[in-house]
Amino acid sequence: MDDLLHIDNLDDYNFSDTSFNKLMQRRIRKILLICSSYDAFMLEEDGRIDEQIFNEYASLSLRYPPVFIHADSYQKAFKILENGSIDLVIEMLSTGDIDPFQLARRIKENYAEIPIVVLTHFSREVSLKLEKEDLSAIDYVFSWLGNADLLLAIIKLIEDKMNAKYDIDNIGVQAILLVEDSIRYMSTYLPTLYKLIFVQSREFMKEALNEHQKMLRMRGRPKILLATNYEDAINLYKSYKDNLLGVISDVSYKLNPQRRDTKLKAGLRLARYIKSDNEFTPILLQSSDSSNAELAKKLGVAFINKYSKNLSIELKEYINRYFVFGEFVFRNPKTQEEVAVATDLQSFQQMLCTIPDDVFLYHTSRNDFTKWLNARGLFKLASLFKDLKVADFNNIEEARNYIYKAIAVFRTHKSRGVIAQFDKERFDEYMEFTRIGDGSIGGKARGLAFTNNLIKKHKLHHKYEDAFINIPRTVVISTDVFEEFMETNNLYEIAVSNSDDQTILDNFVAAKLPETLISDLKSIVSVIKNPIAVRSSSKLEDSHYQPFAGIYSTYMVPMIENNQEKSVKLLCEAIKAVYASVYYKSSKAYMAFTANVIDEEKMGIILQEVCGKKIGNYFYPAISGVARSVNFYPIEPEKSTEGIVNIAYGLGKYIVEGSISLRFAPKYPQKILQLSSPEMALKDTQKYFFALDLSADSFSPSLDDAVNLKKLKLKDGKEDPNFKHVTSTYDHQSNILRDGTGYEGWPVITFSNVLNHNVFPLAKILDELLTIGHREMNNPIEIEFAVDLATSPEEINTFNFLQIRPIVYNEQSVNYHIENVDKNKAVVFSNKALGNGLFGNVRDVIFVKPDVFDSAKTKDIAVDIEKINIRLQQEDKNYILIGPGRWGSSDPWLGIPVKWPHISQAKVIIEAGLENYRIEPSQGTHFFQNLTSFQVGYLTVNPHENDGLIDYNYLDTQTLIYEDEFLKQVSFEKPLKIQIDGKNNIGVIYKQ
Repeated sequence: MDDLLHIDNLDDYNFSDTSFNKLMQRRIRKILLICSSYDAFMLEEDGRIDEQIFNEYASLSLRYPPVFIHADSYQKAFKILENGSIDLVIEMLSTGDIDPFQLARRIKENYAEIPIVVLTHFSREVSLKLEKEDLSAIDYVFSWLGNADLLLAIIKLIEDKMNAKYDIDNIGVQAILLVEDSIRYMSTYLPTLYKLIFVQSREFMKEALNEHQKMLRMRGRPKILLATNYEDAINLYKSYKDNLLGVISDVSYKLNPQRRDTKLKAGLRLARYIKSDNEFTPILLQSSDSSNAELAKKLGVAFINKYSKNLSIELKEYINRYFVFGEFVFRNPKTQEEVAVATDLQSFQQMLCTIPDDVFLYHTSRNDFTKWLNARGLFKLASLFKDLKVADFNNIEEARNYIYKAIAVFRTHKSRGVIAQFDKERFDEYMEFTRIGDGSIGGKARGLAFTNNLIKKHKLHHKYEDAFINIPRTVVISTDVFEEFMETNNLYEIAVSNSDDQTILDNFVAAKLPETLISDLKSIVSVIKNPIAVRSSSKLEDSHYQPFAGIYSTYMVPMIENNQEKSVKLLCEAIKAVYASVYYKSSKAYMAFTANVIDEEKMGIILQEVCGKKIGNYFYPAISGVARSVNFYPIEPEKSTEGIVNIAYGLGKYIVEGSISLRFAPKYPQKILQLSSPEMALKDTQKYFFALDLSADSFSPSLDDAVNLKKLKLKDGKEDPNFKHVTSTYDHQSNILRDGTGYEGWPVITFSNVLNHNVFPLAKILDELLTIGHREMNNPIEIEFAVDLATSPEEINTFNFLQIRPIVYNEQSVNYHIENVDKNKAVVFSNKALGNGLFGNVRDVIFVKPDVFDSAKTKDIAVDIEKINIRLQQEDKNYILIGPGRWGSSDPWLGIPVKWPHISQAKVIIEAGLENYRIEPSQGTHFFQNLTSFQVGYLTVNPHENDGLIDYNYLDTQTLIYEDEFLKQVSFEKPLKIQIDGKNNIGVIYKQ
C-alpha cells in the first residue's frame, strides 16, 4: 500500500474542485456556410438553420450556439472571411463557379487555422469522386442525411479536437477514440455518439450541488477523437490512453493517409496492440463483413455488424455498459447478472458496504470504479483509485473502507464553500451548506456562506494539528418560502396590526407551512441528530449599514430520538415563531428607528446543527465565544487593533447577553486580568452556564426564545469529560488556583488547559481568523464560535465558525485627538471611552439618581427608561443616558437589563460606577454590535477610583423634564459639546 495515500491522511488529499471553468476554452462561434441558395434551403429544410441549432443546443442544456453566415459564391465567402472572425467553414459540393476542393485550398492558404468541412449528398458517384480528389486542405468530409444532429456533431467534434490536449492532459477529461474512414458511417456514428455523451453529461450533472456547477460540469463531458487510418489511431491512443473510456473501430481501413492501396484489416491490428497494452480497455469493432465477428471474438473484443437494423441501439447498449455510462451496475462475475445498481455517487458509496466480496473483487480488478467515476467527470476521485489493487491492502474489508472513506472525504470537500440546492432525495451528512427555495437567503446566511467560503479559500479546515475548522451543517430556507407562508395563511393583516406579541405569535403558530417545506424538514431530521438552532436571517440582518443583530428570535430545538414526527413538529413551530418575531413590538420600533418599512422586511431561516455534546439530558459545547478584531478597552500589552475575545463554558447565550465571561487578547492568551489573583478569579469569572434541555416537552413556541435553555450551576458540569479542560480548582487553604479538576476545592472557569497548555490552539486560530476576516471584509468584524473538544481517540477537536458580521465603526478621523482637557469645564470625563469624533444635537440627559439606586430594582428602572425613550422617539430627540453597572446585561444584578429598542434614542451611554457598586465594563454581543453600528458613544466612569468624573450637582441645576423614584430627565438650553478620542479612549461632555 506504499503507493497509495494512507486512509488516515485522506483528509489532507487535494480534493480541490476540478477546474471546469477552464475547460472548452476554444469554441466555434461563427460558421461560414458556402453553398448555393438551393442547397442552403435544402440544408435548413425550412430556412431556419440558426433556430434548428439553437433548439438542439437548448434541448441538450448546451450554451453558446454558433451563428451561421451564408455565402453563395467564393467572392462573398472571401469578403466574409476578411471582415469576420470565422471559426469554421462548411462547404457543399456545389459552390458555384469554383471547384469546392480548389476553394478549400485557397481558403487554407490564407486562413490556415480555420477548419474546413465538406458536406456531400450520399451517392456512389460522390464516393468515387472523393477517392480521386486531393483532400489535404479539408479536415473532414461528411454525408448530409437531412438531420441537424450532424451539424451539432461536426461543431462538437472540431471543438473537441481544438481543446483535447489541454482538457485531457491538464484537467483529466475522458475521451472515446472513434476510428472510421467511411463517410457514410462517420456521419451516422458521430451524431449517435454525441447524443449518448450529452445524455451522460446530464447524468453526471447530478453530482453538481447547484445550477452554476451543473452548467460548468457540462464542459467536462467525454470528448470524441476521430481517426481515419491506423497511424492516426495509434498516435491518438498513445497520447491519451490513460484517459480513454474505450475504442470504437472499423475493421478495414488504410495504415496511413498517404497509402492509396486496398484497405487492410487494420482494426484487428489496432485491437491486438491495445489489448497487449491494457487488456481492460473496452474495444468495439464494427464491419459490414459478418465474418469479422469470429475474429473479434478470438481477440476478446465486441463486434457489431454495420448492416444491423438495430445498429444505433446495439451501439448505445455497448457504450452504456462497457464505457460505464449512466448507472453503475454491480455484476456477479460468474453469471454477469445484476447484483445492485448505483444511480449516483451517494448510492454507489452506500452499496460498497453491502455488495459481496467476489463482486467487489471483480470490479476492482477491471478498474471499473475508476472508469465510472471518470465517465461522470469525477476526475480527482477517479485518479485516487486508478492504480488501486486489493493486494495493496491487508484484506478486502480494508480496501472497502479505503474507497468508502475516500468518497466520504471527496463529498465533504466538494460541498465546502458552496451553497448547494437542497434535494430531499440526496441530502445526507456530507451536505455542508444547502438552501431551500430560490429567494434571498438573508443577511445572516450570506455572512455564514461567506464564512464557509473564507475557510475554504484560506485552506483552514485542517491547517492546525488536532483541530478541524468548519461551519456547522446548515440549511437555509430562503425568503420566498416566508412570502408563500404569509400569503397562503393571510397573515399580513394581523402581522402589521397593533396586536400584542402573544396574539401575533399564536396566529403564526396556528398557520400552516408549505407542504413541500415539511417534506424537506423530514429529510433534514432524518440526517441531523444533534439539536437544531432555528435562527433568523432577514434581508436586513448583518448588513454593513443596517445592523439588526439580536432583534429577531432564535430557538434551539432538540431532535427527539426515534420520533421523527415529533422532531418535525417542533422544528415547524420554531420556524413559525421566528417568522412571527419580525412583527413583534420591539421589532417594529427598531424598524422605525432605522427608517425601514416593515412591509419590506423578508425573513429567511437558518437551520443550523447545534455544536456540542450530550451530557446527561442536556446539550452544550465545551467553549462558546465572541471575538472582535478591534479592542476598545486595551490593557497593556494589548493593542486596540489586535482584537479581543470573550469565552464561556456552555452555550453562547451566556456571552451574548453580557454576563461575566473570560476576556483575553488572542496574541496574549496567558495575560488575563481576571486571573491575576485568586480573589479576582473567584469574583470575576463565570458562575453558571447555559445548556439545552433535551426533553421532548421542554420546547414550545414562546415569546421567550430561551424557553428550553437551562441555567445550570458549575457543579452540574462535572459529568462532562471536557470540564477538566476548562476548569481550575481553587484551593482555599493555600489560596491558589490549580489547573484541572483533580483536587479538592471550588471550580473556577479559567480555560487554563486551553490557553496555557494548548490542549486546543484556540488563541492561534482566533488570531488568524480575526486578521483574515478583517482584511476580507475591509472592516472591523465580530465572529461567533463554539468549540467541541474530543472525548475519544476517534474524535477530533472542532472549531465551529458560527457567524461573521461587520462592526460598523466609522472612525470619522483617525487623527482626532483631545488634548489638555480642563476637567473643571466637564460635566462628564472618561478615559475609557468607546467611539470617535463629535456628537452633536443632544440637549437631554437621563440619569439614574446615584443616591437612591437599588440593584434589586433594575428591572423596574428599565421599564421606566423605555417609557421615556418612547416619548423622546415621538419628539425626535436624542439623549445622554447615565446609570450604574452594565447596560444591556441579562443579569439584573450586574446592571439595568434594557434591550436595545428600549434605549434606541440614546446618543451617548455612560456606565457610572458607584462607591458600593462597581462592575467591570462589558457589553453583550448584540448590545455591543448595535452600539457600534449606530455609532453611539460609550463611556465608563468610576469617580470613586479617580477614573473619570460625573458632575451630578451640575446636572441637577438644569431644567427638569421628568423625575420619578430612580430617574431624572433634564434638558440643556443649547446642544451639549460631546467629544470622543477613540484612539486614546478619552471622552468629554462639556458644561455650557
